[in-house]
Amino acid sequence: MSLGRDINPWDTNPGDAIDAALKTIETALQDLLATDPAYWRTGQKKDLLERLEKLQAQQTALRLRVLATAADIAEETGAKDASGWLRTELLVDKGAARSQIKLAAEVAKYAVVAAGLAEGVVSLDKARVITLALDQIETDPAASAEDLILAEKLLVDYASQLTANELKIVGRRILSEIDPERFEAAEAKALQREEEHAQRRTFFSSRDNGDGTIDIHARVSRAIGMRLRTQLDALAQPRKLSAEDKGRKAPYDRLLGQAFARVIETYDVDQLPRHGGHGTTVFITMSVEDLRKDLGTAALGFDGQQITAAEARRMACNADLVPVVLGTDSEILDFGRTARLAYPIQHRALRLRDKCCQAEDCDAPAAWTEAHHLKPWSEGGRTDLGNMVLLCASDHRRIHDPNYGYERLPSGRIRFTRRT
Repeated sequence: MSLGRDINPWDTNPGDAIDAALKTIETALQDLLATDPAYWRTGQKKDLLERLEKLQAQQTALRLRVLATAADIAEETGAKDASGWLRTELLVDKGAARSQIKLAAEVAKYAVVAAGLAEGVVSLDKARVITLALDQIETDPAASAEDLILAEKLLVDYASQLTANELKIVGRRILSEIDPERFEAAEAKALQREEEHAQRRTFFSSRDNGDGTIDIHARVSRAIGMRLRTQLDALAQPRKLSAEDKGRKAPYDRLLGQAFARVIETYDVDQLPRHGGHGTTVFITMSVEDLRKDLGTAALGFDGQQITAAEARRMACNADLVPVVLGTDSEILDFGRTARLAYPIQHRALRLRDKCCQAEDCDAPAAWTEAHHLKPWSEGGRTDLGNMVLLCASDHRRIHDPNYGYERLPSGRIRFTRRT
């Protein structure tokens, strides 16, 4: 259906083609929504998702095209601008409304980007990425108008091959692709300045909240931040899926925080600087009675910071700690036994044997697990393969939690029950 032939610029439109086109779209969507995708063939689902992706980009193109010429809406309604009308009439948040108006103006500047949206090649997210990259090129004193035109064409072409995040990376160095000799040196200098700036702004601070937690605030370079986030995502994801399988859906930011703790707990202490001829060591001091009690406490380090006995037992399973166990007269009964910790070869053997976390309702991979003593070290348990199982960090914490009981099934799996 062509709307151009039916619309009269003198405000006479007997066919009302726009309304007819919208009704056709609405009817088609209602027909699709009336069906159940559970009964669709796989090919039909794939085809629909592919076509909807293109239609969504085209719908965005139409929306932005209208918003770019929506000053008359604000004038008629008395709104400050079209974003104000979006806020009051369509209940779009102020920030999102202004972002849409801004993007509409940006796309109107770049004809190739607008055409890519209209063809369904450029999505909304990719349009934002491309226009931002082009705006930065426009302000670059070394870039010419011809460079800007070529960059726009290249980025729209890449949009059909890359995700929005990948396109953002390409956008940052698109000038080097256009003219390596002219822009690579400038890009290298800019990156060097950026890294030096990042080093100067790097910091770490922590504050004890007095409730058993510490707030950490840090700033690092983008490279370090991305590496850390990649590691945390890798650690958090299996535990996220495992928690969801158990019906214990946890916020992802909490899982990332637990993953960060896991990085600290499992860091190879052999890589730490040496102090006075000895590796950095954490001491846990507690009495034999407290070690065996669910509600006992222990002193972490030399300054007496308190942790629970359960936490001390969990940490003692696999962390590089020295337990200083005291008798009734405070004499040292045990100043650590290296054989208490599972050796690397034992960890490998456990991974081959157990394959994954041994909790009954968990399948976290062996790479993310810790070795647990079935008969606790505090009760004379030995560091033998027969006395150890693999547990993910979440279930390892649960097995030391006095609120849970557990039993070992004939299959070797651990079944937890909550105590009442």
